[in-house]
Amino acid sequence: MTLNKKTLIPLLLLLLAAATGGGWFLWQQQHPLKNGAGAPSATESRQLYTCSMHPSVIRDHPGLCPICGMELIKKIDQPRNEAAQASAKTVDRISLSPSRRVMANVATSEAKKESLIKEINAVGIVQYDQSRQSKVTAWVAGRLDKLSVTSVGSLVSKESPVAELYSPDLIAAQQEYLLAIKSRDQLKNSPYPTLAQSGEGMVASAKQRLLLFGVKESQIATLEKTGSSEIRIPIYTPQSGVVIEKMVQEGQYVNMGEALFNIADLSVVWVEIELYENEFATIHLGQQVEIRSRSFPDKLFTGKISLIYPFLDPKTRTIKARVEMANPGLKLKPDMFVNATIRIPLSPAIVLPVTAVMDTGKRQVVWVESTPGTFVSRDVQVGERMHDKVQILSGIAVGEKVAVSGGYLIDSESQLR
Repeated sequence: MTLNKKTLIPLLLLLLAAATGGGWFLWQQQHPLKNGAGAPSATESRQLYTCSMHPSVIRDHPGLCPICGMELIKKIDQPRNEAAQASAKTVDRISLSPSRRVMANVATSEAKKESLIKEINAVGIVQYDQSRQSKVTAWVAGRLDKLSVTSVGSLVSKESPVAELYSPDLIAAQQEYLLAIKSRDQLKNSPYPTLAQSGEGMVASAKQRLLLFGVKESQIATLEKTGSSEIRIPIYTPQSGVVIEKMVQEGQYVNMGEALFNIADLSVVWVEIELYENEFATIHLGQQVEIRSRSFPDKLFTGKISLIYPFLDPKTRTIKARVEMANPGLKLKPDMFVNATIRIPLSPAIVLPVTAVMDTGKRQVVWVESTPGTFVSRDVQVGERMHDKVQILSGIAVGEKVAVSGGYLIDSESQLR
């Protein structure tokens, strides 16, 4: 009986303790502590500080950021639902103290209207001016007894012969002309007007035949003056220039109409430039083009657009434009690569430095100083960009001050807040 009492008492005490603990647990589940009712945690009781530019920097006391040197700000913890809503929004108005403005290197500039000059850069290839090319041909069959031009690249003049041709047909035509002159002289004193007119007709017919054989008026005059035919007739080029092709050799027999030389006048050349689809809309005939060559980096050539080709290259998606220009000293050679620049004045518009505009991908934003030290974000529409400047088509007005440096710092702080 004594042993049963000793066993029963500890067992009752153990059951009483278990019942008390279970009751306390159930009460805690049904009556949780309200906010602020319990003892604050170590994290809640301690104020933390962070950097607006480097959120990874967290300190338990105020001071300066060890990375950028900016003054640390208080770190505010938000509930999850509020933080999610705040992450989708940014503060569009930021106030900066003078010290923070200096540390963030924020500088402003007044919005003004300017006229930018758009530059279109293109590559081109020097070509022959096709209107200044010609061929020297044999106007009558014969033998080339002498060639004054022996190689490609030789300079020729239309005043000097390039070859001498022996042709029996040409000699016969000269003899016919001399006989026609003699007959005209004999018949001009005839009492019959018909015979006098026929003599003039024979001379004109013989002269026309010589002209068709390529004999010049001066040569015919010399023939009439001397009264003796030439065995070899000189051949002249129709224009002065450079021999770019030589097709015959001395002593060679040629047929009527056969080409002897190809001549090009390089005092004027064409430059064919390639323009992209989004560029040629602002190009027009007569527009001035600046041409530079690597061979002459200090020399500037200028020309004007004489033709815009009416078709597009499907492989390169470019359109060709022809620039006609003078070639002093024959410095530009055919097939030479050059760089072309076309300058197009744009209409006056508000112009800002490129650093003032922040491109988010969907919109362009600038920060405008509404009052001293207070900046407001504005959505703007940008136009043409040239070097370090950009046109602002809408969003700000003339005279407003815009942050041209430090704008990204202001935007970062607005997103953090």
